Amino acid sequence: MNNKSTLKFLFSAVLLLVFSNTFAQWGRETYWSLDGNKIMEVEDGNIVQRDAKDASKTTVLISKTDLNNLNVVRFAFADGNQKVLLSTNTKKVWRYDTRGDFWVYDLKDKSLKQIGKDKPVASLMFAKFSPDANKVAYVSGHNIYVEDLNNGQTKALTTDGTLRLINGTFDWVYEEEFNCRDGFRWSPDSKSIAYWQIDARKIKNYLMINNTDSLYPFTVPVEYPVVGEDPSACKIGVVDLNTANTKWMNVPGSAVQNYIPRMEWANNSTHLIIQQLNRRQNVSNIMLLNVVNNTSKTVYTETDKAWVDAKEEASGWTWIDKGNKFVWLSEKDGWRHIYTIDLNGKQTLITKDNFDAIELNLVDEKNGFVYFMASPDNATQKYLYKVSLKGGKASRITPAEQSGTHGYDISPNGQLAFHNYSSSTVYPVSDVVALPTHKRISGGEVSERAKSMKLPKVEFFKVKTQDGIEIDGWMVKPNNFDPTKKYPVVFYVYGEPASQTVVDRFGTGSNRLYVGNMANDGYIYMSVEGRGAPAPKGREWRKSIYHNIGNINIKDQAMAAKEILKWDFVDADRVAVWGWSGGGSSTLNLMMQYPEIYKTGVSVAAVDNQLNYDNIYQERYMGLLPEDKHYFVDNSPLAHAKNLQGNLLLVHGTGDDNVHYNNAEQMINELIKHGKVFQMMSYPNRSHSISEGAGTSKHLALTYTKFLKENCPPGAK
Repeated sequence: MNNKSTLKFLFSAVLLLVFSNTFAQWGRETYWSLDGNKIMEVEDGNIVQRDAKDASKTTVLISKTDLNNLNVVRFAFADGNQKVLLSTNTKKVWRYDTRGDFWVYDLKDKSLKQIGKDKPVASLMFAKFSPDANKVAYVSGHNIYVEDLNNGQTKALTTDGTLRLINGTFDWVYEEEFNCRDGFRWSPDSKSIAYWQIDARKIKNYLMINNTDSLYPFTVPVEYPVVGEDPSACKIGVVDLNTANTKWMNVPGSAVQNYIPRMEWANNSTHLIIQQLNRRQNVSNIMLLNVVNNTSKTVYTETDKAWVDAKEEASGWTWIDKGNKFVWLSEKDGWRHIYTIDLNGKQTLITKDNFDAIELNLVDEKNGFVYFMASPDNATQKYLYKVSLKGGKASRITPAEQSGTHGYDISPNGQLAFHNYSSSTVYPVSDVVALPTHKRISGGEVSERAKSMKLPKVEFFKVKTQDGIEIDGWMVKPNNFDPTKKYPVVFYVYGEPASQTVVDRFGTGSNRLYVGNMANDGYIYMSVEGRGAPAPKGREWRKSIYHNIGNINIKDQAMAAKEILKWDFVDADRVAVWGWSGGGSSTLNLMMQYPEIYKTGVSVAAVDNQLNYDNIYQERYMGLLPEDKHYFVDNSPLAHAKNLQGNLLLVHGTGDDNVHYNNAEQMINELIKHGKVFQMMSYPNRSHSISEGAGTSKHLALTYTKFLKENCPPGAK
């Protein structure tokens, strides 16, 4: 196989693997063919098809000249592959570029037509073919439209959409916390569309102030429901294409005090299936909605003393047995297990081993297997497993010699998979493998770019705290390490349910905010990860943080650090900690609750007061007001500011729409009140990523590095 085409093909495979879940709601760059043996992607402006087993076998399906040299970002084929929907000129809505222009190319007559050309430029969202491929529906200006591809006529299916009355997509908090973006679904018979309507008219504005982009400052409003504020009302409607009349579904319970994070057609055109969560998010109801007689039936209910997660995938529902059963993940028995549930609520446990199914990859009903990710023996890693659809003992598919973190995008027929693999000591490798044998079909080369990057020498370890909690960690020791000398330690921390830091994959041990090389300069860089992190260690590990963000996760970090400070080569007088977002909050809590341990800290974009953050996230983990208010208050960094003793740098963007700048200002006021000296770096109009604007990322790194070196000097003593 040609090496150049192989590497390019496998790079596309990595894109598919990394982004398939993220982009599933509005199109992807790379697709499996219907038969599962080929992929389709954009290359040099052409849409091409490659043989998954031999990337040199490439066919141009649609040339860029046929597309008038459009800059195609993503595309989607209609059923039958005779028409393709093209996304161009994309623009960001908060995190992702979900707005743009759309075109339809007909492979039969080679015609190219713009969809919604009467709408404002780059205003269309989530355009998709009807199942019969005769129409395209889309959202523009918070209304849903449908365009007939045969006669070119456009019809408004909703007309009441405004800035805050949102049809077919979502408000800020649904997008941020439930990963909801695409808010409408075609019925299988192409005769109607089911959609969400979010009524955010009662949500208060958070006003961000832009002081730099005009002579006079102006405000940037964001509808943002903080803890204690009611959520937006949420309804499900089904609109008939012929009449444009919407029938609102009769969903039990309050439209305000319940969330509906998931909705799909129930494998037919007469019923919808939804997941409803109550305001506390500790009761999950799976309901069938009959769209004909507008009745509802709850087929499955799950409760938890802490919280119940929304179904991981924001779109799609995994049906088997001709639509009479679906596959579901639940941790109700202490492990995240895979079940099948029929439409009468009968449950069958599929994964019976005492370990977590991290995520579902594919249900291969034809061959009777379920593929999923797990790592029973090492919570820092991830491997592919399979189990019989009838249930039983799972078996590992990933080869035993490939220790680390793996990812798979499995073809629809279950016979091939794009596979990537890395570890802290192995450069990323991408290949195509046959399943279930895992035999490599092609690929496996390491890119020259990857080879040019020097891997840090990461050591994984475990430490047991005085509370008997065994905690995973990693560290990178200084080059020319001398165990008879003492070195400063820099801890990297996150500490909340959204992410792990202690993982065995490429990039672990690197610090993108440090200018230079920490190991060369004489730092020990490390991270430890306690309870509450979403590691595959069972329900109790993950959900013990309920009511305890800022408490149990902070104690686990500190108790692990206490054990580490007993090591002969650690300098207890030079201990630093840093983190971003939730990690920034953890940094503040560690410095203020355990000032005897942590002497220097860099807190970036922190939630300083948990009452400031959005209701869906913070109430899920901390409870509801007024009865649970003390958990929010007592465990926030703001409550402990008076205890600061060490060297602190606060960093925040004034344009952060996620963790607002008022967090930093409240902390500043509290530190001033208690006479605590600190340093502050604010970045005008930068968002939560603090990446916008020329020189921003470099400046942040320089600021971080200078502060660290001055207050926690590197080198052995």
